[in-house]
Amino acid sequence: MSVLSAPVNLAEMVRTLAKSRGREIVLEFEGRQTTFAEFDKLTNRVANGLKALGVKPQQRIAYLGKNSDIYFELLLGAMKANVVMTPVNWRLAAPEIAFIVADCKAPVLFVGPECVAQARTIKPQLPSLRTVIATEGGAPEWDDYTAWRDAQSADDPKVEIGRQDIAIQLYTSGTTGRPKGAMLSHANLINLMETGEGEKRWTEQDVSLVAMPVFHIGGTGWGLLGLYAGAKGVVVREFDPTKVLDFIEHSGITKLFMVPAAMQFVVRQPRARQVDFSRLKYMLYGASPIPSALLKECIEVFGCGFVQLYGLTETTGAIVALPPEDHVEGSERMRSAGKALLGVELAILNPDGEQLPPGEVGEIATRSGSNMVGYWNQPDATARTIDRDGWLRTGDAGHMDKDGYVYIQDRIKDMIISGGENIYPAEVESAICDHPDVAEAAVIGIPDDTWGEAVKAIVVLKQGKQATASDIINFTRERIAGFKTPKSVDFIEALPRNASGKILRRDLRDPYWAGKERQVN
Repeated sequence: MSVLSAPVNLAEMVRTLAKSRGREIVLEFEGRQTTFAEFDKLTNRVANGLKALGVKPQQRIAYLGKNSDIYFELLLGAMKANVVMTPVNWRLAAPEIAFIVADCKAPVLFVGPECVAQARTIKPQLPSLRTVIATEGGAPEWDDYTAWRDAQSADDPKVEIGRQDIAIQLYTSGTTGRPKGAMLSHANLINLMETGEGEKRWTEQDVSLVAMPVFHIGGTGWGLLGLYAGAKGVVVREFDPTKVLDFIEHSGITKLFMVPAAMQFVVRQPRARQVDFSRLKYMLYGASPIPSALLKECIEVFGCGFVQLYGLTETTGAIVALPPEDHVEGSERMRSAGKALLGVELAILNPDGEQLPPGEVGEIATRSGSNMVGYWNQPDATARTIDRDGWLRTGDAGHMDKDGYVYIQDRIKDMIISGGENIYPAEVESAICDHPDVAEAAVIGIPDDTWGEAVKAIVVLKQGKQATASDIINFTRERIAGFKTPKSVDFIEALPRNASGKILRRDLRDPYWAGKERQVN
């Protein structure tokens, strides 16, 4: 699609593709194939089912499950009813899941088979949750998704939807220990589809692999990009490096998106060098920095075009891209994240919000039609992130060269990125400090060859207490997701602080990053 033919919303996109691509396959999942025409009818049924359940326009529904074609039926079906989808990270601990479902005030929760136990645990804590539907059975006390969906009318629901209406709410980890719901509109998503790395590298003949989790913009956004182009999407329930090679070999995958940690797992498979990659046209990667040696290895093995992407949930995904033609060994540009996509403005700001000249390091800020509407029910947090002129502060430190290429140096905020997952120290510290033996704690990211960064806790014990590293790790694992749990714990007498009492995280981090070119791995 082009800017001139861009749909007014993504519900209209589904209707248009059903007419132009009706007999072609839109989704394939574990042997189940769905045509564009069937997808249009299925999403109509979902929309009518949500209306029958009393879900009002712009209310939220929640999805707790791994990747599935059913998720995309629910996502686009919700859009047709002008209902907002909220996918929940299934890797979170039960209290974290309960918080998100309660925060978005979802009256309906759809649950995948692997998350039934979690849903049973949190259901009594959620008085506003009226209905739970199991997507693949396994919970006789709840309605089965297929039976529920197929009992609805397949007629078009004909609900009015505005471009600025919210389409999806994705939760980001919170700097104050609570996640925030980033509200992305139809206009935000369509802008993503119509910018540089969206439409120009897609054709209707493409077959994409949807392997990254849909609770991230990297999973949902990638799936929507292929759908928007009229291409076929092969949905993978969960990332598995061996199966990724199988899909590339046997399903005719032409393009895929992965985080660097996933790329490493795939390229290090013993059979990776025996697989025929001739049909693979593009590998897009992002969500965390990539080691240069790993990128070189991937380029040699996969032999396709590589595109690096940089963006945030709050920017509806990619705003910067390094195209294949800049992936040249020895080129300085290989160290960059790339240049702004079509319609995206970038600036490097000092602490006073003034723009800095090329070469000077400051905070990366962006302004475009992809910037989120805001954080759900958090106007103060929204105002801190997006200023009156529409500039969104990314929290990343970097500089731009005279040609507009962006180089990321460090994070202004304290976020840790491990395997593409965003982890905020405050959230982990809060869990650690619940331990009865702990006086205080600081959490930092340290280099990790597999995940990019690993979570390390620096702990001060209460006087006379004897908790061990294993005690702290096991205690924390019961309260937060496994990927947030510290992988190592050091004990010290006191945390370093400045005159105002703020913990000097840089002093704690520096010894582990000595000799590294950047303070991100």
